[in-house]
Amino acid sequence: MAAQCIAFGVLGLPVLYVLFQNAANVGLVGGLMASQGRADLFFGLILPHGLLEPTAVFVAAGAGLRLFWAWVDPGPRTRAQALGEEGRAAAGIALGLVVVLALSGAIEAFVTPSPLPTWARIGIGVLAEAAFLTYVFTLGRWAVARGETGDVEADVRGDVLPTRG
Repeated sequence: MAAQCIAFGVLGLPVLYVLFQNAANVGLVGGLMASQGRADLFFGLILPHGLLEPTAVFVAAGAGLRLFWAWVDPGPRTRAQALGEEGRAAAGIALGLVVVLALSGAIEAFVTPSPLPTWARIGIGVLAEAAFLTYVFTLGRWAVARGETGDVEADVRGDVLPTRG
C-alpha cells in the first residue's frame, strides 16, 4: 500500500482511495472479530505491527500527495521542476520507508506469532512506533530547521533548461 500511495501520488485521488480501502478492510475484519466476541484476539494480533505499518503508509501517502500538489500548484517553479524535486524527495522517503516496513514485517513475522504474552507483543509494537516517531520529530525537525528538503544536492541534479518566468 505504501508503494501504491507514492506511485499513484501524482494523480491525487487514488492515494485517498488506497487509504480508505485499508481503513475499511481493517475496520471490517475488526468488526467481524468483535461481533464474534474475539476483539481481544484481533487487537492482540494486529497491534504489534499495526501501529508502525499504518504510520508508514500514511507517510507514503503524504509523500504521494506532495507529488500531486507539486503538479497542481508548482509555485514559482515549472511543473517539471516541481515534480522532479518532489519526486526525488519521495524516492528518498520511499527508501527510508523500506527500513520501517521491514521492521514492521519482522515484528509481524516473529513477534506476533511468538509465545510472548499479549501485553509484551503489543509493548514491542509500541516501542517500535515510539522509536519511529522520535526519529521523525527530532532528527526530522532538525533537518527541516537546516533547510533540508529531501532533494539531492544542487550539483548532482543535472542541467535544467532555461525557462521564461
